[in-house]
Amino acid sequence: MNDQRDTHGTHGGGTAGERPGAGAGGGAGNGGPIRVMVVDDHPMWRDAVARDLAESGFDVVATAGDGEQAVRRARAVAPDVLVLDLNLPAKPGVQVCKELVGAQPAPRVLVLSASGEHADVLEAVKSGATGYLVKSASTEELVDAVRRTAAGDPVFTPGLAGLVLGEYRRLAAEPAPAPEPGEAGEAARAPRLTERETEVLRLVAKGLSYKQIAERLVISHRTVQNHVQNTLGKLQLHNRVELVRYAIERGLDDA
Repeated sequence: MNDQRDTHGTHGGGTAGERPGAGAGGGAGNGGPIRVMVVDDHPMWRDAVARDLAESGFDVVATAGDGEQAVRRARAVAPDVLVLDLNLPAKPGVQVCKELVGAQPAPRVLVLSASGEHADVLEAVKSGATGYLVKSASTEELVDAVRRTAAGDPVFTPGLAGLVLGEYRRLAAEPAPAPEPGEAGEAARAPRLTERETEVLRLVAKGLSYKQIAERLVISHRTVQNHVQNTLGKLQLHNRVELVRYAIERGLDDA
């Protein structure tokens, strides 16, 4: 974020207790403020980010300063969005992401990191992160990124979105691992997607945001989210990365 963060005070020293909402945060699943948890090992930065988000209307339900604490507290408070640094003591951010995204209920993860290295970005996305923002972003950019992440849209610092889509394509071009005994029959019995689910999947593979898909298909943003969640469930996939790879492997991005 900007240099003004170092002049900010703390909002509570990084405790995991519940906090009252600070107004409408832009629409969590239950219509209330978006519940956010901030994870960073730098206390001043962590507290400043948490306060900026609270002042912008989000419900900051917890903070954490290391990876193990982050996993424990996130499971306890179930945030909608986890704003996560990668460089953490006790357990790295990518491992935190893997453990939480693979659980239920799973938060959406927005990485907020000092690193803009391509390897770090790709590792975070492969671990299940929905978006990736570098810490040079403004408060306004962070607030917008958290809202979009909560809605399921992929959010990346300018210049990184193309990198991620290119990696999707590279992964899809790799040979698929040989199926385990019995898996071939299971694949043959895979649930069929509806025509609308296939259409949404095709647009996801092309890199469109949920908002853009809704506008293209003249349906609501919520309906797009529902189609994606139904598709993930039918295909037994866990996140957008796996979903896009599935679609590209089947040539849906070129349809």
